[in-house]
Amino acid sequence: MQGRSVVTGLARLSGRPICVLANDPMFLGGAIDAPSAEKMVRFIDMCDTFHLPVVNFVDNPGFMIGVEAERQGTIRAGARYIFAVYQATVPWCSIILRRVFGVAGAAHGNHSRLNLRYAWPSGDWGSLPLEGGVQAAYKRQIEAAEDPKAFREEIEKRLSAMTSPFLTAEMFGIEEIIDPRDTRPLLCEWIETAYRLLPSELGPKKRGMRP
Repeated sequence: MQGRSVVTGLARLSGRPICVLANDPMFLGGAIDAPSAEKMVRFIDMCDTFHLPVVNFVDNPGFMIGVEAERQGTIRAGARYIFAVYQATVPWCSIILRRVFGVAGAAHGNHSRLNLRYAWPSGDWGSLPLEGGVQAAYKRQIEAAEDPKAFREEIEKRLSAMTSPFLTAEMFGIEEIIDPRDTRPLLCEWIETAYRLLPSELGPKKRGMRP
């Protein structure tokens, strides 16, 4: 089954139809491969065409890498997914559950327009997952250390403080850090505003070029 690292679906909030996106960490750790990216492009375009607000539950470790990912054309498909997100004009709300890494993670919503972003305290930001990033960036220093394991753990501990969602909130990168139990009430409140912003009539949707 293709595109299993991403779950898409139609749902209702306060009786109003919405579109739901979510990463599934049970498959590829939730990483975005080419089939998943293509799946999201089709789904986002459908939601945008029919004026359905989008809720994105984010636990995204980034784009899938490796030889097979290259063969599938993951980056090109991923670029199309990013274009679809940024070309969508429907109201959008991202709930950051856990990981939000790399370009794929950063593209959880269109940052250039109204896109509400809330995070659970478990939110984890970064260009790369911390462990792999430390190993890549400090490889020589780690290998040269008297105790490589302890040296690596020291670096990871120092850098882990920078991945906190509280730092992102302080820089206004997200609207608020919320108690997970408040997620549904918050979304039910958001959906009422979202529907007031939607066009009153359906019509053809024009989109720009894509890779």
